[in-house]
Parts: sequence; structure tokens; C-alpha cells
Amino acid sequence: MKKISTLLDSFSEQTGKIFSWLTVLMVLVMATIVVLRYVFQLGSIALQESVMYINALIFTLGAAYTLKENGHVRVDIFYSKLKQRQQAMVDLLGTLIFLIPSTAFISWVSWGYVSVSWRIKEGSPESSGLAYVYLLKATIIMLAVLLFLQGISEAIKAINKIRQSKA
Repeated sequence: MKKISTLLDSFSEQTGKIFSWLTVLMVLVMATIVVLRYVFQLGSIALQESVMYINALIFTLGAAYTLKENGHVRVDIFYSKLKQRQQAMVDLLGTLIFLIPSTAFISWVSWGYVSVSWRIKEGSPESSGLAYVYLLKATIIMLAVLLFLQGISEAIKAINKIRQSKA
């Protein structure tokens, strides 16, 4: 089981590092928009929409990496005072009761929404906008899958901590 967890962690690590470069791209695109607007008095709806796309990609495709790095918001009133075994139990129960069902629910609820978008090859409502809304919506499913996979890894790590603390 530890090999599976290591493999899933490695996958989240690599995807997180790759998609973290989107933050640099977003800053460059935003700077380009500002220069075009205020220096050359030019506007581009496609460039403005691309900033929204990039921002969405950063969050949807980076969420599993953030989970792996324990970077999600946590109400840590009691957790930090717990023993390692108890923390592992909280992590395991949180993953099994909240994370896994949430990822399944996100996939289930968004499947029709995403599939209709793909079927019609949905594009921007703006005439000069980006024609790839359907690709962006597909990242909702990817978010759920990536979080589910990292959740499996987190559950395995919690089980290992619980087993180790018994010994």
C-alpha cells in the first residue's frame, strides 16, 4: 500500500509543479493586458478570458498538490493538541467521510454539465472570446479525480500512521 501512496504522491507532486508555472503565465498575460490597454489603448476579450482560464486551471489542477502538501484550510483548534495516532484517525475519517464522497458528488453532479458543454463544443458568449469553454469545464471532473487519487494516498498514509503507533 505504501508504494501506491508514494506513486500517487509523486503524481500529485509532478502535476502540482507543472501547473504551478501557470501562475507565472497568468502574471505575464495580465501584464500584457495592462500594457496593451494603457499604453496602446487596445483591448482583447480573449486575453482577458485567458486570465480567468489560467486562474481556474491553477485551482482545479493544483488542488490535489495542495492537499498533498497539507496546504488546505484546516480549523486547527483541537487537531494540533492530538497525539499523532489521533491526528491520523481524524485524517482518515475526514478523507473517508468528507473527501471521497465529495469528489464522487462533484463528479456525479458535474458530469451532465460537462458532457453537454463538450457535445456542443461550448465557446465564449463573446464573439471575440475563447472557443474552449468545454475544455475548461472538463477540469471540474479532473479536479474531482485528482483529489480522489490524492485522498486515497492520504488515507493510506493515515492507516500506516495508525498501524505504526500501535506497535
